[in-house]
Amino acid sequence: MITDKSVVISCAGIGSRLGIGSTKALIDIGGKTLIQWQLEQFAEVEDVRVVVGFQANEVIEVVRKIRPDTVFVFNHNYFETKTGMSYYLGGKDAKEYVMEYDGDLLVHPDDIKKLLHTHGEWIAYADNHSEDAVYLNLNSAGEVASFSRECGGFEWTGPCVLRRENIKNITGNVYEQLEPFLPMKGIKIRARDIDTYEDYRQVMRFVKEF
Repeated sequence: MITDKSVVISCAGIGSRLGIGSTKALIDIGGKTLIQWQLEQFAEVEDVRVVVGFQANEVIEVVRKIRPDTVFVFNHNYFETKTGMSYYLGGKDAKEYVMEYDGDLLVHPDDIKKLLHTHGEWIAYADNHSEDAVYLNLNSAGEVASFSRECGGFEWTGPCVLRRENIKNITGNVYEQLEPFLPMKGIKIRARDIDTYEDYRQVMRFVKEF
């Protein structure tokens, strides 16, 4: 059992770009909801927190059937805030280190194990796949040096880990939580996030590799 870090899964958003009228946590991927895939990957983590907002009751109902000991945190201002705020809210009263995991993300199971057993603060990144990505660049030491909405050598997909006291109350994105601490240790992973329908199709192919 992993007891030295908490995992915060951010599921508060509407997922409007996907155009399905549902939170992405509840979309079906190979016969499982996305949130089920995620919770199963964190089965060995003692403290898992799910931040809810849009369709909160539906998400809570599904999560409780899978993992009754999940801690639920409400982001009531989900229309005006982004994942950086959900990370802050979920990290309150958490363990010393807090992993942020977006509610629209799937990481290869082997890479999840690697991340869970990596100590300290770090940022995960992947090869470029998404249609609407946030990019990042590495320095010569292999550390994450910068983020960009324009271009970069890799894609910022999350997840990441910060010490609890370093997570600030912001309304923006998680990468804005990380920028003050750059450069940071980078870990390359196999991952897909779902922002568009083409991203969803990629994830359906991706899970067949598991």
